[in-house]
Amino acid sequence: MPVEIIIPARQTFQLQPYEEQPLRRGEIRGRTLCTLVSQGTEIGWANGDAFPVRPGYAAVFEVEEIGEGVNGVTRGERRFAMGCHRSSQTHMAEHTLPLPDGMAPETAVIARLMGVSMTTLMTTKARPGDRVIITGAGPVGFLAAHLFKIGGYRVTVVDPDALRREQLARSGIADTRAAMPLDDPDLAGKVALVVDCSGHEAAVLEGCRIVRRMGEVVLVGVPWRKYTELTAHDVLNAVFFNHVTLRSGWEWQLPMHARSFLWEELLEGYNNAPHSIFSGFARALEWLSEGRIPLGGMVHHAQPEFPERLYADIMARHIDEPFIVLDWTHSLASSP
Repeated sequence: MPVEIIIPARQTFQLQPYEEQPLRRGEIRGRTLCTLVSQGTEIGWANGDAFPVRPGYAAVFEVEEIGEGVNGVTRGERRFAMGCHRSSQTHMAEHTLPLPDGMAPETAVIARLMGVSMTTLMTTKARPGDRVIITGAGPVGFLAAHLFKIGGYRVTVVDPDALRREQLARSGIADTRAAMPLDDPDLAGKVALVVDCSGHEAAVLEGCRIVRRMGEVVLVGVPWRKYTELTAHDVLNAVFFNHVTLRSGWEWQLPMHARSFLWEELLEGYNNAPHSIFSGFARALEWLSEGRIPLGGMVHHAQPEFPERLYADIMARHIDEPFIVLDWTHSLASSP
């Protein structure tokens, strides 16, 4: 019997069986190799009000079944998807991507978190060579720093956590700061883009104060709770007098897939989008396969059998590595 991790109630995590449904047209299915934990999001769900929740952010699976109407997929190949923590994966084939040759599944799942800030990279007015500040060096901020570095930007990361700064420095991000460098003449008023991955209102305000006129501050991190007594006026004042473009970093502002204009398919819609969610995932997989994001010592491997223990460790910040991957290949949870 396949099993999955469920959040049935507030801060409650269980492993429960589920039943497979017949494949629909266009779907593929296979055994899960690994899944990725999105720590902030999944803990946020566990502290929410709507249950049950089936957590999970990304998966790599090995194709075993192929539904009608599917082309370009073969049994036995490994594919990436936005999948939950469960021992099998069922997805529309078009919402999956094949892994590059020789790529480890535990590396491929990281592409999902890269997609969070990939949207900002695709939509920003800042250009290569511009200065970019990332606030918050958790998993999303870590990857955002490397995405913008790959894109040719001059990257600074701000996070008060010494361990996170050390991890970034070890991965090749040279300029890390414990606090926003508002008095640094090389940065103050010269930053084109601040990408807030912290969800902290003070970081957003300081971002609005340090960017150049007409610079952008993009809100990627989720403001799960209030951290300070700052008011909206504080932010509005900085935005108004510094002419800041303060905007959402909502990753879903891009279409899932780019669709060209075709007369015979006009009524089905088109977007002619130069970028999409899945083009971002494809680029992320490519860069990961090329080793352009150093992940050595950054991934914590766990088993799915005891989710209550895993999430307790996450909430207590007992796991130092920024990325947590669940291995379903040697797990009792994946046994029939």
